[in-house]
Amino acid sequence: MITCFIRYKIDPFKKDAFATYARNWGQAIPRCGADLIGYFGPHEGSATTAYGVYNIENLAAYEAYRARLASDPLGRENYDFASSERFILKEDRIFLKNVSLPHAPKVTP
Repeated sequence: MITCFIRYKIDPFKKDAFATYARNWGQAIPRCGADLIGYFGPHEGSATTAYGVYNIENLAAYEAYRARLASDPLGRENYDFASSERFILKEDRIFLKNVSLPHAPKVTP
C-alpha cells in the first residue's frame, strides 16, 4: 500500500471553490478505486496550502485508477471546474509508504 499526498497552492480568495472541489472528489475518488483519507483546506496558518490524501495498492493500480477517474462523469466535471475557476495555483504529488506500522493502540489518559 502506498499513500499519495497532493499538495496544493490555492488562491486564498477561492477557498470555497476548493472546498467544493474537495467534496466532489470525496464522491469520485472512492468510486474509482482509491481509499480516500481526505482533502484538507486552510484553517490556521497558511491560507494558500491544502492537501489531498489517499491510499492506493501500488503504482500500477494508480495508473488504472487515474484512467477511471478521467472517464468518470463527476471526475471530468471536477477537472473542468478547477480549470475554469483557476483556484489551484500549483499542485505537487508524492507517493509515500507508511514505515512506522504497526502502531500501538492509542492510550487515553
